[in-house]
Amino acid sequence: MNFIEASTRRRVTVAMATLTVVLFGLIALRDIKVNLLPDLSYPTLTVRTEYTGAAPAEIETLITEPVEESVGVVKNLRKLRSISRTGQSDVVLEFAWGTDMDRAGLEVRDKLETLDLPQEATAPVLLRFNPSNEPIARLVLSAKEGESANADGALTRLRRYADEELTKRLEPVEGVAAIKVSGGLEDEVQVLIDQQRLAQLDIPIETVIERLRQENINASGGRLESGSQRFLVRTVNQFASLEQIGDMMVTTRAQGGGNSAAQEAAAAAARVAAMTGSADALAAAATASSAASGDGASSPGGGLAVRLRDIATIQQGHKEREAIIRLGGEEAVELAVYKEGDANTVTVADAMHAALERVRADLPPDAELTVVEDQSIFIRQALADVRFDALLGGVLAILIIFFFLRDSWSTFVISLSLPVSIVATFFFMQQLGLSLNVMSLGGLALATGLVVDDSIVVLESIAKARERGLGVLAAAIEGAREVSMAVVASTLTIVAVFLPLVFVEGVAGQLFKDQALTVSIAIMVSLAVSLTLVPMLSSLKGRAPMAFPEEPARAPWHPRSRVLKPVAATRRGIGHGVRGAAFGIGWLAVTAFRAAGRVVGRALRFIGTWVMKPYDRAAAGYARLLPRAMARPRLTLGTAAAVFVAAMALVPLLGLDLIPQLAQDRFEMTVKLPAGTRLEETDALMRAVQARHAEDPGIHALYGVSGSGTRLDASPTESGDNIGKLSVVLARGAPGDTEETETERLRATMAGYPQAEVKFGRPELFSFSKPLEIELRGRDLDALQVAGQRLAAMLGENDRFADVESSVQDGFPEIQIRFDQDRAAALGLTTRQIADIVVRNVRGEVATRYSFRDRKIDVLVRAQEDDRASVADIRNLIVNPQSSRPVTLESVAEVETTTGPSEIHRADQVRVAVVSANLRYGDLGSAVAAVQAMVAENPLPAGVGLHVGGQGEELQDSVNSLLFAFALAIFLVYLVMASQFESLLHPFVILFTVPLALVGAVLALVLTGSTLSVVVFIGLILLVGIVVKNAIILIDKVNQLRETGVAKYEAIIEGATSRLRPIAMTTLTALFGFMPLALATGEGAEIRAPMAITIIGGLAVSTLLTLLVIPVMYGLLDRRPDAHYVRRAQPVARADDALDGGLGEGAQA
Repeated sequence: MNFIEASTRRRVTVAMATLTVVLFGLIALRDIKVNLLPDLSYPTLTVRTEYTGAAPAEIETLITEPVEESVGVVKNLRKLRSISRTGQSDVVLEFAWGTDMDRAGLEVRDKLETLDLPQEATAPVLLRFNPSNEPIARLVLSAKEGESANADGALTRLRRYADEELTKRLEPVEGVAAIKVSGGLEDEVQVLIDQQRLAQLDIPIETVIERLRQENINASGGRLESGSQRFLVRTVNQFASLEQIGDMMVTTRAQGGGNSAAQEAAAAAARVAAMTGSADALAAAATASSAASGDGASSPGGGLAVRLRDIATIQQGHKEREAIIRLGGEEAVELAVYKEGDANTVTVADAMHAALERVRADLPPDAELTVVEDQSIFIRQALADVRFDALLGGVLAILIIFFFLRDSWSTFVISLSLPVSIVATFFFMQQLGLSLNVMSLGGLALATGLVVDDSIVVLESIAKARERGLGVLAAAIEGAREVSMAVVASTLTIVAVFLPLVFVEGVAGQLFKDQALTVSIAIMVSLAVSLTLVPMLSSLKGRAPMAFPEEPARAPWHPRSRVLKPVAATRRGIGHGVRGAAFGIGWLAVTAFRAAGRVVGRALRFIGTWVMKPYDRAAAGYARLLPRAMARPRLTLGTAAAVFVAAMALVPLLGLDLIPQLAQDRFEMTVKLPAGTRLEETDALMRAVQARHAEDPGIHALYGVSGSGTRLDASPTESGDNIGKLSVVLARGAPGDTEETETERLRATMAGYPQAEVKFGRPELFSFSKPLEIELRGRDLDALQVAGQRLAAMLGENDRFADVESSVQDGFPEIQIRFDQDRAAALGLTTRQIADIVVRNVRGEVATRYSFRDRKIDVLVRAQEDDRASVADIRNLIVNPQSSRPVTLESVAEVETTTGPSEIHRADQVRVAVVSANLRYGDLGSAVAAVQAMVAENPLPAGVGLHVGGQGEELQDSVNSLLFAFALAIFLVYLVMASQFESLLHPFVILFTVPLALVGAVLALVLTGSTLSVVVFIGLILLVGIVVKNAIILIDKVNQLRETGVAKYEAIIEGATSRLRPIAMTTLTALFGFMPLALATGEGAEIRAPMAITIIGGLAVSTLLTLLVIPVMYGLLDRRPDAHYVRRAQPVARADDALDGGLGEGAQA
């Protein structure tokens, strides 16, 4: 008893197994993660090192170059890029796809540990870019309408509430990894040193910093046991107020003596008070005089105590702002919500919204909390669209089956394979760790057009067996067995085409892995269903109704029966009444259902008869056309070749892109002002733009960020006070051209700000790169600047390019200090000592942290504002505060203002100028060609080379690997078919369907205006496995006929015409199953539609040509005599005698 026979005879076992798999699939569906995209593992690491206050040239020399030399030898490193900007170095390492990034990260850390960087530089931090690291939601805490949040007090309150309350209530939400707060005013204690007083008292600023660190401490002193009591010993000396910080003793000075430091300080303070006349100066003079006369507080050792308040102003202020957030023009505080790596985005978002409802009830009366971005909304809508497309495709496929078969039971048998295959796939998806995302659900939608193919072929073969006179059971077994090998081979061909995707480099391989696995699982399940469930259900049709069990014999008489008989009769009467009522209700329901079914069935049969008339005419025409094609093979093949050549001539008309961008309900405008622009100036421009466009139609909200902020997802190339980003949130239901219209409006507005560079884009999901990036390489920074500006100007004059941007910008204004070492040495100073003094006075240093409202805030020590407000103040900084004769900075150094480079870009340890642009129209391939033509007409300066990077480079890599995968898919399909047919010739004949499919794919892309992209190439690879199925079914039937003794010509004619119906059914079900995907316009349609269009066009044209070309090719190439096939079938026939005998009873059923 073989597998098919066992499945057909053991009906209950098959039914229970099917039910079990479906149940497990439904259980798994409840627990599968829901995300927007698959887990993309980008092979990219970024080494970020901060050296506050250092110029880009210093950053390049002191930080970037040593880091590059250290990590440049790491294994599997493909490309090394870096950006040196003021105060920060970013070195980006791009590894080969498939690299173990955990191991690579460890190796990079080992290399970084050997680096010798400047002491003032922070330790290098290793970052990984991953789209899943983007926040799943952005919340904005702002003042209510009518209230102003622009005052410092309001912004401080909003920031405090976000830090102290909102983060503590939202971070515990299950699945939330972190809440990052930016915007508003962040608390900071500022110790503003008066350098004149420091110098008079001979106190260096580092002494103040060290004293703050030593005094602000709580420590454990251990335990003490006294008798039966145990005590914990603690030193409690943390600052509890600003007054305590001011009371801290910095040092002491000896009393007495006219030349004492205290007296000198008193005299100096008196001079200052006389000159300024200010109240503060007079108070300081009085304090110094009191100290000099001995009336001040003295230290236990007898000296005068110099307290911090005597030499500095202590105040609670706010940190220097890194970002200004605005919603609707009003300042606000942003909270970015990040999820845990393996958390379900939709589930986390639901839990977050539930927590927000509780939080809003406790908000201050003058504040409101707004969700400006929620990734789960897009995910839900995208997944809902895919589910609808899959459901609609399944319904259309079932209707096609019904129209062909015009039989409810047969349609039910085939249609059952659709839900069973799809639901069972969920179980295997969960076991493999796949999530429900746009790509995996897109694979399920594609599978709806494929999973019924095997069942159609098997059921059609069973029907043919019934027509030969076999009984129900025998026909089910024999019909399924006849096509089992063809069905297995055709299914394995689809699985085989997905194997080469493991060789696809770039984001394409990562992106489509989930889709490949999903489709493969679904069709493998459908194969099992077609060989088990379909034959079993087919064997049920035509059986006699099951007999009811006979009524049991009457029980013998017993005396007790006389007593119990009335009771039993009453009980039986009630039981009969209840059963009768239930039977009546059930009978009415069944009758109504059957009546409705008959009405619907008749209507569908009428529609089916009308719909199938074209097919009947086409079938009759095919029966007449095929013999003519067989008689004129040269004309047939010549026509097919001409069509192929004509289609290939259209390929240059198709554009070439990487991956279509997903249209979301928002887009972004990034503004870059000249280097050195203050954050307030950037914010003023962003505020003006928001005010001008706030009332534009189709806009739901305008959300602006000036500066870099503290978000984890901040791009390395888009940070700084001169950067502004405006997020335009579109209204739900806005017209499809709203994004394009609003983009042009914003471009027109920004044309009034010629100093600003502007670029537009959608939220990035795959890469930071612009579509077009041209790298100009060389060592001379001036030559690179000239070449970069010239190329940017040429691109700006071409209307194809928009948002042209060059990395070579006007320099960053700098105050450069060049020391005179001889003068410094004469004063006993080193350049390092002087540089440290400048840093501590201008930038300042965080000395300790102060406990404030259950939080720790920084205590920053630096010179007061009046001592560092201008270049003249910098020149007058005292560099020897411990000397009796103060010396200013300009005495030992030359202080001048100049301009340095704003950013220095490097690629593979060579300086580069990067010119990037978006495309207004056209494709990426033609844009690169246009740039190369411009450079050919206007040669670059000597020593400057050109390299195409960005998406252009990724596109070239992806296309090369996809072409290799396409060729490998064809080879693997050939291997599968050769193994199935035990022939090298027949698979070769079948592969002629592939160029025929390319014809249809190209025509479909041209007619729909689609471009060649990674998505289309994946569709072509999938098409290889789909289109050969029809040819496999046809060739397999021809070989079976020849094995029974039918001549080759008659076998070809009969095999092709007899397989026309299953070929037409499988093709039409696939086409209508894919149709909703091709016509989709919802979220995520940009990725799904091109693939569906490719498959529909290729499958439709290849099927039409296959029915003529494959029989002709078979007739020309298969020269073996008919006797060869008869002899080949004899061993198989003898092996099947036992099975045929066992089926005798079933044939009589």
